[in-house]
Amino acid sequence: MEELDELLKTPYKEYVAVNEDRLGDGSIIPRAIILETGERYGIDRVLERRKAASTKAGGTGLRFTVRVEGARKPTFLWLEDDCKGGGRYFVERRAPR
Repeated sequence: MEELDELLKTPYKEYVAVNEDRLGDGSIIPRAIILETGERYGIDRVLERRKAASTKAGGTGLRFTVRVEGARKPTFLWLEDDCKGGGRYFVERRAPR
């Protein structure tokens, strides 16, 4: 039981699909987050974007602070740095689905 409790407290990355707009100046505006289950969450507003590290789940990249579907608490969405020039989006989760 203690092992399960610890597992549930351990954050990890959940890679997600993201609908985004890429502007002519190279900036990115995420529009929706789509989980592996197919659940889709619209992004109402991007509050901030900056280079940052995920101190809970690990990794670095461009961190978007977003407001999702009227939620009061903002959500962090990362575009992971990738040495190959691409990158994947992820969010931090507390427990596997």
